Amino acid sequence: MNQLVMASESSNYRSPGKRESSSSVEILVLVIRRSDNVLPPHALTQRLNRDSDFNFPTRHTTPTKQTNLAPEISRQGLEGLQLPFPVTEKVKRDLSMALMSRQAFSPYSWTVRARSAYHGFWFHLSERIRWTRRPYREQPAGRLTGLEPWQARRIAVLASRYGVAFEALYSERIAIANYHYLDILDRSWTETRLSPPKQASVTDVGCANFWYARTLWAFLHPARLVGVDLEGYRLYPSGYSRYDAAAGYLTDLPDTTFCVEDYCRVEEQSDLITAWFPFVTPAPVLAWRLPLSVLQPERLISRIAGNLSPGGLFYMVNQGDKEAATAHRFCRAAGLQLVARWKHPHPLRARPLPPIVSWWTA
Repeated sequence: MNQLVMASESSNYRSPGKRESSSSVEILVLVIRRSDNVLPPHALTQRLNRDSDFNFPTRHTTPTKQTNLAPEISRQGLEGLQLPFPVTEKVKRDLSMALMSRQAFSPYSWTVRARSAYHGFWFHLSERIRWTRRPYREQPAGRLTGLEPWQARRIAVLASRYGVAFEALYSERIAIANYHYLDILDRSWTETRLSPPKQASVTDVGCANFWYARTLWAFLHPARLVGVDLEGYRLYPSGYSRYDAAAGYLTDLPDTTFCVEDYCRVEEQSDLITAWFPFVTPAPVLAWRLPLSVLQPERLISRIAGNLSPGGLFYMVNQGDKEAATAHRFCRAAGLQLVARWKHPHPLRARPLPPIVSWWTA
């Protein structure tokens, strides 16, 4: 089912609480979105030029010369683009966000749609059944093996500095992953000379089963910690669900909650919001066996911006420069301001692309 989104501006255009004055130029831009697909940039700009032609005659003058802006829009969006007609910042920002979301996606093939539909079936089934048994606690590794000397040294430093021993609680894989996240937190905040908020209300967006909740606790010492994920009841081969695993990981952590919710609908203020590798492109969504319908980066980032307390921070980790650049455009479109950016030079655990950390404020 198609959804029609219209952005219009004229001398009668009103934004909440005020009247915008402009010349008698009327703009009508039609952006067609589909529930499981979007138009690619070239198709979008073709529609823009066909439906409105970007020829905007005033009411009292002869029509102006035709201007085709499709190449510029496809290349750079509306940011920094000199338009031959007046546009309020709000309309410009809305159109820029729409165009950026088109650039972040590619047209979905039938194979991709079939995969998305298959994942969607199991996703909706698990969320309807809501299978749960009891808190699941994995067998502790006891000690970590197969580490490079530099990894062992770094883990020893982190364990001493933050008083943790993840291998005494978790499997080797989860223990090393926790040290990896703790290493990112420790180095990113230290090397940028930023100070993490103390005794803050912290919300982590897209936490999966929240296996790293103890890492956030060790580093931040929050007054309240909430992990939010859209999928809470995925069934594991062990017969336990994601909800069971989260209950096990949160054992003995005070004031910590795992919430199964679409964060785009959450309205709760937080001093610090964290997001580790949030979905901003289709490939990771399918890799995590989720339907593409859950991919709504513009809504997600906008909600994060709206939920930041005055003076609050958004801490985001992305995989590689390209994904980070896409996520950063969504942040700017949502009105967030970049505080700092940091690239991990040598991650504790090997990754296809280096983690890129950024801090944002509203």
